Amino acid sequence: MQHRKLHDGRSDGLKPLVSLNLDNVHNFSDLLAAMSDTAFSGRSAGEAARIMANMFGDESCGVVMTISGAMTVAKQGKMVCDLIDRDCVQAIVATGALIAHGLTESIGLTHYRADANQTDEELFEKGYNRIYDTLEMEANLNDLSEMVANVLKEEHPDGGVWSSHTFCRAIGKRLSEKDLGTGILRSAYEKGVPVFIPAFTDSELGLDFSTWAITATLQNLSDEEKKSATLQQTLANTPPFNPFLDLFQYAERVKQFEHLGIFTIGGGVPRNWAQQVGPFIDVTNDRCGTDFVPPRFRYGVRICPEPVHWGGLSGCTYSEGVSWGKFFSKADGGQFAEVYSDATVILPLLIKAVFERMDAAAATK
Repeated sequence: MQHRKLHDGRSDGLKPLVSLNLDNVHNFSDLLAAMSDTAFSGRSAGEAARIMANMFGDESCGVVMTISGAMTVAKQGKMVCDLIDRDCVQAIVATGALIAHGLTESIGLTHYRADANQTDEELFEKGYNRIYDTLEMEANLNDLSEMVANVLKEEHPDGGVWSSHTFCRAIGKRLSEKDLGTGILRSAYEKGVPVFIPAFTDSELGLDFSTWAITATLQNLSDEEKKSATLQQTLANTPPFNPFLDLFQYAERVKQFEHLGIFTIGGGVPRNWAQQVGPFIDVTNDRCGTDFVPPRFRYGVRICPEPVHWGGLSGCTYSEGVSWGKFFSKADGGQFAEVYSDATVILPLLIKAVFERMDAAAATK
């Protein structure tokens, strides 16, 4: 019988774990560094902080931040503004709902804790829209629609055709000029960071576009014509909107950078749309005979509780993305961390720790 050869680990180059000693922790940066020598999600969080610091500190790297879920209604939006204001991210890809909820906050409106003693039927009657344990007022969204209508009336995109990033820039411009509250679109406009909403019509903003167009049509109809008008007729004045302008502008944006990084909160459409730029260039070269350099992400940090075994894009690993040509492999220099956590729990810790490291590095220059 052959006996096992019992190695001690160190001789094989394994890295030993270290018990977390809070006596040695003096700030968030210390805490995340110590967590990286522990196990499970704690280690993943520590690795995420390290890679984020490398990614934000790489002056040749353009960082795309993708965000889904109700992060703004959950009061996480100011941290996104901080990332933009500190030049950590060079493009944002988000859901329209997230941007809309952030806008209601930007124009001075309020979200509330849900009262567990009220039923959803009661909430509906009172005009309260529930998002888990938080409420968005329907009146807030009505006020937002008025601002959207004013922007659509007064702003005109180049070529007369809207896309999500030109619309977001126009809204950000309005927030900045009126000196309204902080918000993702205001910071993005002031820093020249494009914001893309791939599923634009799946949001309050898409509905605002539609109702603005319907109102414009109805103004030219008599009362009798309004009563008999079909939905198709009322949408006759829909403003021109071309989502391919977003795709091309995004591809142009990311190809400017020597290195690419992606920082993902959640998953869904924003994550996939942002990641598909490499395959987009690959198939363009293959099918159209072009010779563009396909962009691939070198850094990646993802915070999402979705497990990989359901097979959805929200939970898939960066390693899986290598097979699609979206990322460099670790063998080719890719640096990736995936934290399976509710972002409202871990994101503040990560951002604070990384900012501490960035500030410490700047102080030594």
